[in-house]
Amino acid sequence: MQVMTGAVRKAGRKLARDFGEVEHLQVSKKGPADFVSTADAKAEETLFEELSKARPGYGFLMEERGVVEGTDKSHRWIVDPLDGTTNFLHGQPHFAVSVALEREGELIAGIVYNPATDDFFHAEKGRGAYMNDRRLRVSGRIQFDECVIATGMPFAGKSGHAKFLTELHAIMPHCAGIRRYGAASLDLAWTAAGRFDGFFERNLKAWDIAAGIVLVREAGGYAGSLDGTGDVLETGHIVAGNEFTFAELKKRLAKAGG
Repeated sequence: MQVMTGAVRKAGRKLARDFGEVEHLQVSKKGPADFVSTADAKAEETLFEELSKARPGYGFLMEERGVVEGTDKSHRWIVDPLDGTTNFLHGQPHFAVSVALEREGELIAGIVYNPATDDFFHAEKGRGAYMNDRRLRVSGRIQFDECVIATGMPFAGKSGHAKFLTELHAIMPHCAGIRRYGAASLDLAWTAAGRFDGFFERNLKAWDIAAGIVLVREAGGYAGSLDGTGDVLETGHIVAGNEFTFAELKKRLAKAGG
């Protein structure tokens, strides 16, 4: 955890500095897209360098680099240097660095860090989940009409819009509200913190959800496959929440053809 914390904090400091420049770039003719791509790449390079230096044999699964094989086949870092890129690009302070550690195919540690707010979510298997120094517990709500549910929707140009709308219609009229904030790692971290009562989304990547899964589980919640089959890191179809909302979301989404 010390190794992960040091790497994530260092990458986060650089992103925070770059985020301060995005506002000025909004008015330029070129726009901030290239700048944000560079910020993303720099953060990933920092994480790769720091984690490789501390644990030279570990492999990687990274958003930009993809799979990097290590000599130690038992351990793998799963890294998203900038989750919530669109938020970052628009000067919205809701984005995160996300790093998880996998051992023998099992997720054992995770960090989700928002440099803009200094919310540092961290968890290690069997040791609980925390935001900074505060212990986290998932929401205790067991009435669905009182629950606030987070989700994500397909980007423009992606398939799955019709399915998403069908599933949204199965959830929205029956809960207290739906939130779409644009950073799955933080959606899961906020579910672990009880800010959201549940979360579901399809077609995510392993680096979007790996650390958040550890957080939810260590906060006493459930995170798994939305369809009930397959490895959630491979399918990218995820549902999370406390025992009640996890089961209720799966049931309602299944009825919608999920």
